[in-house]
Formats: sequence, C-alpha cells, structure tokens
Amino acid sequence: MLARKSIIPEEFGLAGLVSRIPRKPVFRDRVNKARFIAKNGSCNLAHKNIREQGRFLQDVFTTLVDLKWRFTLVIFTTTFVSSWLLFAMSWWLVAFAHGDLDPRSQNGAHCVTDVKSFTSAFLFSIEVQVTIGFGGRMITEQCPAAITVLIMQNIVGLIINAVMLGCIFMKTAQSNRRAETLIFSRHAVIAVRNNRLCFMIRIGDLRKSMIIGATIRLQVVRKTTTPEGEVIPIHQIDVQTETAVASNNLFLLAPLIICHVIDKNSPMYDLSAMELQCSDLEVIAILEGVVETTGITTQARTSYVSEEIQWGHRFVPIVTEEEGVYSVDYSKFGNTVKVSTPRCSARELDEKPSILIQTLQKSELSHQNSLRKRNSMRRNNSMRKVASSGNLRRNNSGLNSNKVQFFTPVEGGHSLNAVT
Repeated sequence: MLARKSIIPEEFGLAGLVSRIPRKPVFRDRVNKARFIAKNGSCNLAHKNIREQGRFLQDVFTTLVDLKWRFTLVIFTTTFVSSWLLFAMSWWLVAFAHGDLDPRSQNGAHCVTDVKSFTSAFLFSIEVQVTIGFGGRMITEQCPAAITVLIMQNIVGLIINAVMLGCIFMKTAQSNRRAETLIFSRHAVIAVRNNRLCFMIRIGDLRKSMIIGATIRLQVVRKTTTPEGEVIPIHQIDVQTETAVASNNLFLLAPLIICHVIDKNSPMYDLSAMELQCSDLEVIAILEGVVETTGITTQARTSYVSEEIQWGHRFVPIVTEEEGVYSVDYSKFGNTVKVSTPRCSARELDEKPSILIQTLQKSELSHQNSLRKRNSMRRNNSMRKVASSGNLRRNNSGLNSNKVQFFTPVEGGHSLNAVT
C-alpha cells in the first residue's frame, strides 16, 4: 500500500522549515587535560609496572626519607624494639649458659648481676643500648661472651641511632619545607609591555631570610607530533625570560614580575586569545635557590594551564613607600587589572604593527572619554551642591524678610503707628 501524500509540499512542512533555520555554532568546552605539575608543585605522575623493586633497597636512607611520616615512625619504633629484644635474648642465653638463672647454683660469680629472667635481661638490654644505668644490673669480668655481646650491642646501637636520627633530621629539614614560603601568583597574564606581547607571572618570598642565587625557569609542556609521525606526549620546551637574559640570578628581596617576551622563538608565538583557551598548553615555573640560613638548595614549582592565563590583564603594584620604609601588601599579590591588549597572536602583531597602534589609540580615547565623564559628573555634582546651597540661602532670607506688623492706636486721633 502506497503512503498517502500530503497536500502541503515537503519543503514547507515542519521538518523543512526547521532545517532552514540557521543554527548557531556550538562551541564545546575543551576536555580538561590532566596537568603535569599541580599548583602546589607536586608532580602528577604515577610510576607503574616497575619490575626492579630491589633498586629502592640499595639506597635505604633515601627510601626512608621519602616515606611518609607514619611509615617512618613505625619503622623507627620497630627497629629499636627489635634490637632490644634481640640482644635481650642474647643476654638471657649468656646467663642461661653460665648457670646464672638456676636458683640452686652456688656460683657467686655472675656474668650480669641481677639478671634472673627474660624481663630483667630485656631491661638490661635497654640500659646498655641507650646508655642508661640504674645501678642494679651490671656486667662482670667473669664471662668473655658477655663482653663480646656488650661490644656488639654498642656498635649496632650506634649505627641504628645514626641512621634513624639522621633520617628524622633530613625529613624535618627537607628543602620543600622552605619552598612553602615561596609563592606564585594564582594566574598568569598576557599583556603588552614595551610594545611587545608578554607572558608574565609574579613570584615572592614571605620570609625575611633571602634565597641566595635564586633562578627562575619557564617550560612549556604540550603534546606534539614530529614530521615523522612520532607522538611526544610530554614535550618540554624551555622558555626564555627577561631576567635570565640580563643576569642569571634574581635578587628576590620583594615580589618580582617575571616577563617572557612572546617572540619568534616562543612556543606561544602563533597563539591568539581564542586559540589559547582551546589549546592544551601548560606553562611550568621552577624557582631554585640556596636557603640563606641552612645552605640547603630548595626548589618551588607551579604550573599554569590555559584556563589560568588571563589575556589582557596586568598585575597591580603592591610595593609602596611609607614613612621611609618600603612595604609590600600581599593581599593584592594576585590581583590583576584589565588593560587594552590586541586579541591576535604575536605573529600577527609583527606582521601588522598597525593593530597595536590602533588598540593603543582606542585605549587612549576611552581613557580620555572616561576622564571627561568623571569631570562632567564632578561639575554636575558641584553645580547641584551650589544650587542647593543657594536655595537654602533664599529660603532663609525669605524667612528673615517676613516681618509681623503691629498697629497701635494714637490717643486723640485716628492714625495708627505700625510697630514691627
């Protein structure tokens, strides 16, 4: 059976009319890419399928330092208790072999005095290893085996103390603890500086003790494909900064703005404001230096993804001079302000310098218009104030001019005198 045809042509039907409606382009959000370096500086990298696990045991000290505190404390306690128990067993065997544990023994010369059970042997083991003597138990010169065990326990105890205390000291004095007071701005900005498009971040040190020989490095991490078809998931590209060109070290006395000029050698040379939001770009900032008080090299890291890069912004100044002293307001450390910046890439700016000139002219005109509006508003407010004050004066003068007249009759006549 054939389908029934409609009287209305198909192109004028509901489906045809809907198909003719121009659709707006749909911009899908970029899939959130896992960042290589977290904001706190930790590396977002997981090591899997490591077959040679024995390599970690070859460097026991570094392995203990890298462990978390709870595991370190468990190992610390277990090591000491195990050594005390081990040598307590040795002292008990020495006393048992010599016959000191037999109450019927008439031999008055004991290897260790007052060691009559395993508990007393354990207490004597603790006294020997931690060099605490209570005066009740002590070794005698009757047993060479006891002297040998004493020497071995002293040597083993010194080794355990050196390793464990050194591990605890290194964990408390790690360089990343000092890096907690080295701060980076939450966002990076891109704006025009000295007629060039620049990528800028702000760094600072919260402590008064300085970082000696501080250096800053910027790297761009992105997924690239070589002309041969090789895919490099983590391609690290070094980025040059103005401070690195002038000198190799930073004088990090006050917060500094690190500037990278986006030129032909920059990996961001072809990125515009729109392309930056859609790219998988990640900029890593690495600050290194030597701690002035301890002499330990420290390193602070952070990263900026495309969502954390503000195009057309600039950092506000935070250093002011108050009564002959320079003060830093860290409450405005990450604050930015909008500035007129071309939305095109640095390549287009180099090819068409007129874009930058037009942008600057527009910003100057907008600035002048804003000043005019402010001046006009101030004039209007001042005129309103003058008019309101004039009306008040008129009202007051009108009130003063109104006089009440009183007429008094004169004796012997009909005339009246007005008294005000």
